[in-house]
Amino acid sequence: MSISVHTARSVRILGVASASAALALGVAGNAFACNISEFSAIAKCDGEKGVISVTDKDPSGTPATVTVYLGDKVIGSQDVVGSREGVTVDFSEDWAPNATYRVHVKAGKLVDEDVKPDVTTPGEACKTEPTPTPTPPASETPTPSEPAATPTPSASEPEESATPTPSASASESTPGAPADSVPTPAGGSSNLAETGASSNTGVIAGIAAALVAVGGGAVFFGLRRRGASSNS
Repeated sequence: MSISVHTARSVRILGVASASAALALGVAGNAFACNISEFSAIAKCDGEKGVISVTDKDPSGTPATVTVYLGDKVIGSQDVVGSREGVTVDFSEDWAPNATYRVHVKAGKLVDEDVKPDVTTPGEACKTEPTPTPTPPASETPTPSEPAATPTPSASEPEESATPTPSASASESTPGAPADSVPTPAGGSSNLAETGASSNTGVIAGIAAALVAVGGGAVFFGLRRRGASSNS
């Protein structure tokens, strides 16, 4: 049975289309497959601690194992499932400045190699926050001492008068009393002349009057005797 030319042409076109579709699918599969270019790593500080961070941006979500090395020493190993937005895993490491770390990725049969380039730490270590110096407490203001209480006299002791009592020698004279009754500082009566009569003025005046009377009588008696003599 012979095949017509038309049928043969149709089969040929169908085969070419199938091959093209298979090639496109293969390319698309390779485009979405996990590869090392989708991994990146950096060294940073998380507060006072050093960290090696690895990010997986594999849109296919292929599970992978990430291992970090410092020379031949394994720092740590973690599993990660990437995404188009990226998934990050951190490895705590007290790294030294300018140190080089190697990051290896193993994802089934698709990836088994190191992330390029290697991770080089910054030139300065993570800074430690200085411990604040405690502020000494403010000195307490001294409380002024209370004044001493005035002692209260006991019942057996008489209270002293606030006003001093003048002595007998300094007592004031009673208003209306004669001036001569005021004692002198020496204790006797003063005989010095003062304004007004003293206590001896009357006696002296009486004696003077008597003397004047006696003298007058004597003169009168003498003149009378002289007159009598002349008449005789």
